[in-house]
Amino acid sequence: MKKYLLTIVLMCAALAASAQIKKPELMVIPSDVWCISNGYYTEIDNLGATTKVPNYKQALQENMGLKLAIAKINDLMAERQFPLQSLEQTIKNLEQRRMEDNLTTSKAGNELAESPLDEVARTAKCDIILELSWDVKKVGPKNSLSYILEARDAYTSKSIGAASGTGAPSISADVDVLLEEAIVSNMDNFNNRLMDHFTEMQTIGREISLDIKVFANNPAGIDLETEFGDDELIDIINNWLQVNTIQGRFSMPYASENVANFTQVRIPVYDERGRAIDANGFAKQLSKYLRKEPYNIPTKVLVKGLGRAVIILGEK
Repeated sequence: MKKYLLTIVLMCAALAASAQIKKPELMVIPSDVWCISNGYYTEIDNLGATTKVPNYKQALQENMGLKLAIAKINDLMAERQFPLQSLEQTIKNLEQRRMEDNLTTSKAGNELAESPLDEVARTAKCDIILELSWDVKKVGPKNSLSYILEARDAYTSKSIGAASGTGAPSISADVDVLLEEAIVSNMDNFNNRLMDHFTEMQTIGREISLDIKVFANNPAGIDLETEFGDDELIDIINNWLQVNTIQGRFSMPYASENVANFTQVRIPVYDERGRAIDANGFAKQLSKYLRKEPYNIPTKVLVKGLGRAVIILGEK
C-alpha cells in the first residue's frame, strides 16, 4: 500500500513540475508560398525591384479555409498546453497602433524597414512562428490534404523543424477535418523539437543581431574610433556586450570607423520581471549606457523586427 501511495505522490509531483515548465508562445500564419499562390499578396516597388509581400489581412478576410486551418492547429497546440497568439487579433492591434502612433511612414523608394511578418511578430512578441501550407486534391469522390508545417524562430527566422505529410483520402471537404487527419500522427515529435529549441535557448540565450552606425558629420563629432581614456568607442561597446550577453556570446564579423555589425548575439530570454526581451529592448539598454557619463553620446534606436536592431550614434 505504501509503495502504491509513493508512486501516486511521485506521479503528482512530476505532473506539477511539468505544468510549471514555461513553454514558447506560438503563432500560426499562412506561409509566403500559400499566400502568393492563392493571390493574397501586395506588390512593392523596392528601389526598382518588385517584391511580392503576403497580405495576411486579405487572406483572413476572404479565405474561410485559412481561418479553419489556423483554428485547428491552434486547437492541437492548446491541447498540448502551448500558449498561443492570434494572427487576426495581432493584425487588428497593429493597425490600431499605426493609427494612434503613426508608426509607419513612407520612405524614399518605398523601402520596407520591416516585412509584414516582422511587424506581426514584433507586435505579438511570440517565440516561434508556425508557417502553414496545404493543398487539397480530389481523389475520386474523396479529398486528400497535403501539408507542410514549419517552425521558425521568430527572432532569427531560422528553421527549427518541420512536419509534413498527406492524409488518407476522406469524404470530408472541410479543411480543418482533413488537416487534423493528416497532421495529428506527427504532432508529438514536432512539439518535442519546439521544446528542445526553447529549452536550449533558455540556457544559451536568444539570438539577435545588432548594428552600430554613425551619423555622417554628426554634431557630437564622434565615430567608433573616438577615444575615451585608453579605449576606443568600439572597444567600450565590445566590453559592454561581453558583460551583458549570455556567457559573453556574440560575433563581430565587420567593423570600421562608422559601422559595426554584431551577429549571433545571445541575450537573456526574459528580464527580472519575467518579460520577454527582444533586440529593441536590448539595444535600448546599450543606448542608455552610451548616453550617460562619461560618454554622453546622442543615440537613436531603429527597430528592425524582433531579432534585429540598429543604434545610430551622433544624433537623436
